[in-house]
Amino acid sequence: MTSGRRRLILDGRQIGIGLDQLANSFLSRADITGVQALTLLYILQNTEEGVSVTSLHLASGHSKATVSRLVKRLWEKGYISLEPSPEDGRQRRLLGTEEGRQLRQFLEQSIARAEEQLYHGFSAAELRELERLQRKMLENLYTSPESVQKEETTK
Repeated sequence: MTSGRRRLILDGRQIGIGLDQLANSFLSRADITGVQALTLLYILQNTEEGVSVTSLHLASGHSKATVSRLVKRLWEKGYISLEPSPEDGRQRRLLGTEEGRQLRQFLEQSIARAEEQLYHGFSAAELRELERLQRKMLENLYTSPESVQKEETTK
């Protein structure tokens, strides 16, 4: 069973890499990567209140260093602006610019194309089951061993 589990892990990595490559190919004409596109879309969806680097880090699961590099690239391309936070002047709010907003539809369509290709041939029931199983795996990853032991001893 171990080799089957390991195969699932390797396949999961390959799916992630392949999806990144596919999204990057769809987005190449805009000179933006899939990760940058998802980051920009998140900022654009939350542009009313602005987004902090910390909230982006928590929402994306990327390290703060990776988020900082993404923010720098998006800022250099003119897709986002950085403004002081009204609550804490030491922090910056990330806001979408007009240039970034103009890309939104293209980004959404490109990401949707990549998702369509990835899930081609899946039934609605299969997608629900896949989502359930992935959530279960994520819960397993982010549940501390101490809480798992406590749950087992209380059963």
